[in-house]
Parts: sequence; structure tokens; C-alpha cells
Amino acid sequence: MGKLRNNNAFMKKIFCFLFLYIIAILAAIAQQDPQFSFNKATQLTVNPGFAGNDGVMSGVILNRYQWVGITGAPKTLVFSVGSASKLFGLNSGIGFNIISDEIGFFKNISIGIDYAYRMKTGIGELGIGTSLGFFNMSINPEWYIPESDYYQSISDETGIIPTSEASQLAFDMGIGAFLRSKNYFVGLSATHINQASIVLSDQARTFLARHYYLSAGYNINLTNPLFELQPSVYLKTDGAAFQTDFLVDLVYKQRFSAGLNYRINDAICVLLGFELNNGLKLGYAYDLTTSALSGYTGGSHEIYIGYSLDLGKNRNKKYKSIRYL
Repeated sequence: MGKLRNNNAFMKKIFCFLFLYIIAILAAIAQQDPQFSFNKATQLTVNPGFAGNDGVMSGVILNRYQWVGITGAPKTLVFSVGSASKLFGLNSGIGFNIISDEIGFFKNISIGIDYAYRMKTGIGELGIGTSLGFFNMSINPEWYIPESDYYQSISDETGIIPTSEASQLAFDMGIGAFLRSKNYFVGLSATHINQASIVLSDQARTFLARHYYLSAGYNINLTNPLFELQPSVYLKTDGAAFQTDFLVDLVYKQRFSAGLNYRINDAICVLLGFELNNGLKLGYAYDLTTSALSGYTGGSHEIYIGYSLDLGKNRNKKYKSIRYL
């Protein structure tokens, strides 16, 4: 019985490895952008029109561990900062993003700067922006079966998979618009609009697939003025596949939040957030996997730290944070 149990555990790890192998290869083909449960806090990474929308300098550091328990599962680290500005005498927003994303044999690093022109309209403040930067894809095609001594380099007869470490740097562009009013927001953007080519070897060629994003949310004032309900939706697509998140946040005193996010055919996420009076924000999210992977992973974890600083003359000015509209 013990031997049978060990064999089942070993086959489970083999399945997990093969799954991540397939995902890694698909990542090279489709170049899926990383996903986040705190997608309202990471808007700047996909929408340059978001830069400067809150009128202050805001920064976020986020770490995501996806599909915990599966070797080679995605791990993502984000550093993002944006600020309102009077660049060239115009109402503007500027931003800077660094994203490190690891999955299987691949490690992708993107660095970008954002600029948004901001204007007031009859329905809210609108930011229209663009992002320019670089995307670096690298691969280390060596693998091992967990809890075994079997270790080798991946190779095939077609040459599609490089047999040694390879890396390619590409120019990357994005565009976006973000509209915000007192009670709602709407964002529309596209990443990798130039669809830059990635060449890892003579046969291993791919490109950065263009992704489109739509986000929207609304603030609902409840009978008790201390509470707000904030439903939102977040849609991402590369034109071939779609991913949609439906999030509802319950906010208390504009400082404490508890949220529930349903990601179709993927996960149910629980989010907790807290904001100090000095602008420091802390958040944790747990994703309970509902896909076919649910029996092989303990879920996904996401942690973020944010900070907002008013750069105006009145440093004590109260602001509306990027999380609590």
C-alpha cells in the first residue's frame, strides 16, 4: 500500500511537470501577460492612461506565487510607480514599471515608462497615454523530475526548443485611456501593440502577442455611510482567448477592505486590504483554484505593499487612494 501511494505521488509530480512544460511552450507562442488578483492596484502595468489619475505619487510592490506546489509554476514580481505631473506645462501623468515573470523554463523581464495627457471632461477626468520600453525573454531549457535523480536538457529534432540558454531583448509599446470620476472608472488599453519578434534560435521564433484590456468599476454608497460596495470587472484577451474577473469589494471607513473575485473557469479569490492614514497600503489575496489543476495545487498567493504621497504644496492634503476611489 505504501509503495502504491509513493507511485501515485510520483505520477502526480510527473503530471505537474508535463503540464508546466506545455504551459511554458505555450507561453513562448502566445506570450500571455501575467495575471493579478489585485488588478485595480496593477492598472498602471497594462494601461499608461492610468498614470497620475489620483493626483499624487503612488507606488506598488507586488509578489504573486501562482499554483503553489507545482514545480515551475508562475512567479511574478512587480514594481510600479506613477505620479501626476506638469510636464511641459501640461496636465500629465508619468509612470515607471518593472515586471519579472517566471514560468517553467522561461523568465521574462519588462521595463517601461508611461506618459499620459490628462484632461477634465463633463463625465470625469480622462487620461490618454502611451508606454515605451523593453521586453527581455530568456530560456534555460534544463529540467528535472521532482524527487528523482533524472535531470537533462530539453532537446528535439525540430530545433524549436533551444538546447542551451538563450535570451532576446525587444522594443515594446502600449497605449491606453483611463476615465475616472467620483463614483466610477473605466479603462481601455492594449499592450505589445508593435508585436515585437523574439528569436531564441534559428528555429525558435515567436512574438509578443497583442493583449487588450477593459476594466470598469463603480462605488455604491450603502445605508451606513461608513461602508461602500465597489463592484468591478476586468477583461483581458489576446483575440484568441478571454479571461474575465468579477470583483466585489466591501470597504469600511475607506481604509479596510474585504473582496471576493471570481475569475471564470480559473479561481475564486479572497482579497484583504488595509490602508494607514499616512498612505501606506497592505494587501493579501488567496486564489482557490477551480480549474482542472485544483487537485494538484494549494492555490495562489499574492501580496502587495503600496504607498501614496501628495507632492503638492499642502502635504497634509487628503487624497483619494488608487484602491479606494
